[in-house]
Amino acid sequence: MTAAVATAPTQPGVDRRLLPAAQRVGLLYGWRHGRRIDWNHPTRFTELVQLRKLTDRSPLQTQMMDKIAVKRLAGTRLGEEWIVPTLWQGTDLPWLIPFPAPAIIKSRHGCNQYRVITAVPDCARWQQLRRTVRRWQRRPYGRWLDEWAYRDVPRGILTEPLLGGALPLPIDYKIYVFGGTATHVQVHLGRGRRHRWILHDRSWRQLVRAADEPPPPPSLPAMLEAAETLAGDMNFLRIDFYDIGGRPYFGEYCLYPGSGLDAFAADWIDLELGALWLAAMAENPVSSAPIGYA
Repeated sequence: MTAAVATAPTQPGVDRRLLPAAQRVGLLYGWRHGRRIDWNHPTRFTELVQLRKLTDRSPLQTQMMDKIAVKRLAGTRLGEEWIVPTLWQGTDLPWLIPFPAPAIIKSRHGCNQYRVITAVPDCARWQQLRRTVRRWQRRPYGRWLDEWAYRDVPRGILTEPLLGGALPLPIDYKIYVFGGTATHVQVHLGRGRRHRWILHDRSWRQLVRAADEPPPPPSLPAMLEAAETLAGDMNFLRIDFYDIGGRPYFGEYCLYPGSGLDAFAADWIDLELGALWLAAMAENPVSSAPIGYA
């Protein structure tokens, strides 16, 4: 596919001082989607993700991307029973495993940086994990895709109990919230194996029919309410949850779903979600982080 050429944005789009970043973002977007970004009149969800990367600078967003700090943020709004406990945290894994298995090791400052331990690893495996974690620590996350909110998150490691106690990883329920209203649920199946996802509306109707037809989780009503509580008046935020035995758990916030580079199952979805985001921005244009957080 031939990459679309990025064009220089003009007001009221991206600030000209951000032009080098806008060119990077525009070229990558064009390569992935085969079209240019309309910086001055964005209508697509994926375009608005790129605009957020370049212009949205709320300091609270750094805490929202911090996998340790976010537990306090979400816990104060929902209650500690929603929060997956932290078994251990630090900047480097010690020589001996300091937490029980099964567990999951995550980077504090990145996304999709994790390793699953189903049993206490032998010495060779543990040393391999230590080397992996050091690589995570050396690499600043978010710079390559211009995801600003990750820039100042302290680098570190945390571990949590493996939800469900065994593989496969639990289903991930990612709820899209526009202007305080939860509208869509993206269900991620087969994580770590044959990963696939299906987008539903709030009533659990698939937007595009898929081979998989997962049932709604028992805690879906509670998840939807919790997502709206956490998002507040923010014009767009995605909030991820798990359901373990009918009990909901908070996963994380997401400001840049797929970095705005993953195509939806149908092109009209990109436009429909973009319209929802634009409507929320029109109602509250300055809201880039949820109100009510201390």
